[in-house]
Amino acid sequence: MSTAVSSGLTLHRWRSRPLLGIAIVLFAIGFAQFSPAAILADVADHFGEQVPGDSVAEQAGLSGTVLGIGLAVVRIASLGSLVLAAAADRRGRRRTALWWGALGLSVTVAAAAAPGYWVLVAALALARPLLTATNTVAQVLAAELTSSADRAKALATCIAAYGLGTGAVVVARAAFDTAGFRGVLLMVLGPLCLTLLASRLVVESDRFLLGATEQVAKPLRLDLGPGLRPRLAVLASLTAAAAAVTGPSNTLLFVYAENVLDLTPTATAALTIAGGPTGLAGLLVGRFSSDRFGRRMTAGVGLALLAASVLVAYSGSATALVAGFLAGVLFGSVFGTAALALGNELFPTEVRASAAGWLVVSGVLGATAGLAVVGATADLFGSFGSAFAVVCAPAIVNAALVSRLPETRGLELEQSSAPARPRGPIS
Repeated sequence: MSTAVSSGLTLHRWRSRPLLGIAIVLFAIGFAQFSPAAILADVADHFGEQVPGDSVAEQAGLSGTVLGIGLAVVRIASLGSLVLAAAADRRGRRRTALWWGALGLSVTVAAAAAPGYWVLVAALALARPLLTATNTVAQVLAAELTSSADRAKALATCIAAYGLGTGAVVVARAAFDTAGFRGVLLMVLGPLCLTLLASRLVVESDRFLLGATEQVAKPLRLDLGPGLRPRLAVLASLTAAAAAVTGPSNTLLFVYAENVLDLTPTATAALTIAGGPTGLAGLLVGRFSSDRFGRRMTAGVGLALLAASVLVAYSGSATALVAGFLAGVLFGSVFGTAALALGNELFPTEVRASAAGWLVVSGVLGATAGLAVVGATADLFGSFGSAFAVVCAPAIVNAALVSRLPETRGLELEQSSAPARPRGPIS
């Protein structure tokens, strides 16, 4: 299912074989990239020691600070994905996505042999930038392969595929609860094989092949072209604010649910499974709202409601966790669809992957700060609720920044990515 356009580009429908291949790759990446969060409770039990008491360290097995620092190291390693993602502006989207994906999945499998907590952290940190770069470049490729009418649908499908991967690792952990964290990491062999098979479906973007490839971005110097830096700054701020909320919220879910609220792994898995259709509903709402009301409004409202939902989730009861978690999944999907569309539509082809790499950097920094702040604040006050208030309140305020971005709804990439005027409002 593809169509030729007057500019000489061959564009694909969101349900076409190339987009299916991208979705399979993102499923595999989601499985591997969420495995550190899925195995966190097992890791804390294996390398720590649970004793009776009310502190986070006594309940979880490892202190919130140790868990937070370890997870922050894995998160901050994603900064290396900037260079890896930028390589797609020189070497092509398909080649880099598939190579980085295969390498990242292979390293994740190897992490199963880690003899200690910090060795495990180091191995997962090595895999993280490869997996993150694959996720970034694959989404850029999906945006470039589609027209305006199909782009939001394609990007929503990408998010859904990644989400299915994260859900699959949780279900696998619950189904094989005696496998431990090593067994879960070895399961990544399955997604690795899927990625190799999906490589036959993925094609290179005509926008890259026919674009002005001689005008390559210099990402480390933020050389993206005139008028593009303000756009990047606003998007980076929104991305960092969202990541500061979702980073600790998603990562600490299992420790909070099982080691603090005493939910069983089966109950946690059931909650995560329930998040699947909820997230799908959020993607449908986000896609509809992005195409009907615009990317900006959808992103701003989605971010504010996401942060409010996380505050509810960690307020202290199992009921609040269920309600807040499901609402957070819903509004996170709404925000993600609109924000991802904006991130791809506001930058020209020759620098699109580099700009996406910088947005990953902002997300990494936001998530790292969020993990460190929530972990340390939870230890200080003995409450996850107070800790999450520190990161959720700024995100709600930050949502208003979407008004500083131009609207891209209904525009092709060649139109929406036109550089802004040197002076005056961003356009």
